Amino acid sequence: MKNKAIILIGLQNDYFSEDGILKEVVEESSKVSNIIENIINLVERLDNTLIISTPIIFSEDYNELIDPVGILQTIKEVGAFKKGTKGAETIDQIKAFGDKIIEIPGKLGLNAFANTSLEETLSSKNIEEVILAGTVASICIDSTGRSAHEKGFKVTMLSDCISGRTVFEKDFYCENVYPLYAKITTSDKI
Repeated sequence: MKNKAIILIGLQNDYFSEDGILKEVVEESSKVSNIIENIINLVERLDNTLIISTPIIFSEDYNELIDPVGILQTIKEVGAFKKGTKGAETIDQIKAFGDKIIEIPGKLGLNAFANTSLEETLSSKNIEEVILAGTVASICIDSTGRSAHEKGFKVTMLSDCISGRTVFEKDFYCENVYPLYAKITTSDKI
């Protein structure tokens, strides 16, 4: 897939492990859309494709978050994605791919471009289109997708590789919001 990159968002233990602090937030939607299995199958199939993971990780005292609201306030209150904890780690199924997936650190909010070298990495590899997969549909996926579009990248959303807080939310974003700025497809079409 020349000039295309897969961007993986939120594939961390606090969302997807059995004891994940925020597991209940995406569990129903993730099971219905089977996103982990679909993402694994996609990554296994792709060769010579830039695949990037963008985890969100905070310091122990969350000093990066100044007066957080919404989901970031919840993350701080429950102690999710704290550096050095199992919950902040990328899920084992993704870690198993080793160097096939590049991890870009620095994400401290909703948008994978903010505070990271994501844009520079994509530009240095002559990437023209980003293909998004992960969680949460209405938050980090949407924020990153809109930002990518505004930065001049073509954006594709993999509807079978995205989960939301509810099945309705994920479906609503895939059917009504993402099409405003992105192409919608499934992983078997990539």
